[in-house]
Parts: sequence; structure tokens; C-alpha cells
Amino acid sequence: MRLILLGPPGAGKGTQAQRIVEKHGIPQLSTGDMLRAAVNAGTEVGKRAKAVMDAGKLVSDEIVIAIVSERIDQPDCANGFILDGFPRTLVQADATEAMLKAKGLDLSVVVEFRVDDAELVRRVAGRYSCAQCGSVYHDTDKVPANEGVCDKCGSTHFKRRPDDTPETMTARLQVYYKETSPLIGYYHAKGKLKSVDGMAEIDQVTAEVEAILSKL
Repeated sequence: MRLILLGPPGAGKGTQAQRIVEKHGIPQLSTGDMLRAAVNAGTEVGKRAKAVMDAGKLVSDEIVIAIVSERIDQPDCANGFILDGFPRTLVQADATEAMLKAKGLDLSVVVEFRVDDAELVRRVAGRYSCAQCGSVYHDTDKVPANEGVCDKCGSTHFKRRPDDTPETMTARLQVYYKETSPLIGYYHAKGKLKSVDGMAEIDQVTAEVEAILSKL
């Protein structure tokens, strides 16, 4: 089962990816997570990625494509994987198709998450995470059971990404519609695209995703 989750930032791809991981036992390959790890480590590529992400733009193909290819070769991807946030452009989509073909692989399905712009801005502007374990929370949608204490690890230290602001989110959406939304037509033409209502409750979105996966 080889999946791509497609949609704008804040559409719920990461949440649903984690549920797929737990149910189906395949890894989530998030280029965003890998890039943020490089940023936090202060590596050369991390510094380049940080400058791009802080500006609300997309990182270059040079930075991400080799990372994805090498990751897919690892043993835990033998039974499938989830690509979350990649590919982001038509050039990357073509490169991904060629990369998979060279490995004798093919995509199973591309799941598109549809969410209104205003809701996306609200979701992103309100999210924050545990500085210790990375658990994600939201000012109104998902707060810790005990205020100021992480549910998972008990830490009292939280952080917000510097690009999680209404202004930066608006810029990121503009980039998404210009560079990434053409992938909807790209995968539709290949017969790979399925869509879910990302505005629904989380459990309902999960049910819609599972209905798609059950037919693979």
C-alpha cells in the first residue's frame, strides 16, 4: 500500500497519516519532519531549508527528492508507505513516478483532503507542539487534559513554529494553489485520485479514508 496524502497545509494530512500508520503498520514519510529535524540540528541543508520555510515557500527539489528515494529503500517500507507533503509540484510528481518505476513500484492511491481556506488559517494559527516529544496541540481544537502539561510525556515546555501565523499561512496557501494544486488534475488523469471532506470531524475523515483504502 503506497499512498500520497494531498492537500494544503493544515488540511489534516498528518493526523490521518498517523492513524493509517497505527492501523496498517506502514511508515509515514513526511519530508516536513525530516527537514525540520535538519533545521533543528543546524546542518547546512537545514539552514537552507529554514530560510525557505520561514519565507512561507516550498523547499527545492534538490533538497527533498534524494531524501525520499533513500528513505523508500529502507526495510520498513517494504510493505508500503505514506508520502505526506510530497510531491509538491508537477516536476516532483514526474520525478516520483520515475523513481518508483525504477524500483519496480507504483502508487496505490492519492487521497486529497478538501478544506476551506479560512478554516486552514484558523487551524494553523492555533497549533503548537510539545517541545520534548513533538505531540501536536491546538488552542481550541485539542488542548492538553491538564493545562500546560503534555498528555504524552508530561513536559511543560511547548513551542510554536515561526511560520504558523495567519500572514505566513496566507502566503503558503498562495504557493500551494500555484504549485501544488495542479497535482489534483495530474493524479485524476492517472486514475489515482480520491477525495475526502477535510472539514468533517476527525473520526469521520478517518472513516472516509479507510473506505478508500479498503478497496485497494
